This record gives sequence, C-alpha cells and structure tokens, in this order.
Amino acid sequence: MVKNTGRPGYLQIADDLRAQIRGGSLAPGTPLPSTRELAEQYGASLSVVKLAVGVLRTEGLVIGQQGKGVFVRDTDDPQAAGNAQAAGDELADLRATVHDLSVRLAKVEERLATSTTPRPGRSSR
Repeated sequence: MVKNTGRPGYLQIADDLRAQIRGGSLAPGTPLPSTRELAEQYGASLSVVKLAVGVLRTEGLVIGQQGKGVFVRDTDDPQAAGNAQAAGDELADLRATVHDLSVRLAKVEERLATSTTPRPGRSSR
C-alpha cells in the first residue's frame, strides 16, 4: 500500500518491487502481476504503477515483452547489470539535482514571502 510519507507513490512501489526482486520472491523470468493487479495491490492508479515499472525498466531489473507482459530480468546478465548500474548512477544524479533545485527554490520563495518592498514600476493594489 502506498503511504503518505512525502515520497512519491511510484517510487514506493518501485522500491517494494525492487526489494522483492533482489530478495528472490520475484525470481528471474517471473512475470510481474498485471498493471491492474499491481494498482489494486498498492491502492494506486494505473499511471502510478506504470511509472514504477518504468523505473525498474530503466534500472534494467525488468523487461517488457510486447503482448506477453513484464518479466524480471536475469540479473546475472552482464549487460543488464551494466545497464542497471548506469541507470542507478543517473537516477542518483537526477535525485541530487532535484534536491538541490528544491533547496534553491525554497530560498527564493522565502525571499519573496519576506520581501515587503514593492518593485519599481509596480503599483500595489
């Protein structure tokens, strides 16, 4: 079930599925439950589940087969492991950038909120 922790639901679902894959309860070659089944299981929308599965695809943990479903990828495959590492590194970089931008935005918003001096050429209404 997705919780109100401040962490996006799709990342919570991806974390849980990733833990199941790494823990062996979802073995290589095993199909993931359908998008609809995962949505019901996690109490989330179909689009949130699709985003979560997309994260796992990017990390190289699952692979989609047209018309058949999404399957756990064999993590012993060196190419998959390399893709997963590269994707993980890229994801970490993106998270760090988003965090940095969030901090910078908070500072700008704080300055705007505490600024009482009207800007030249603007009238207060």
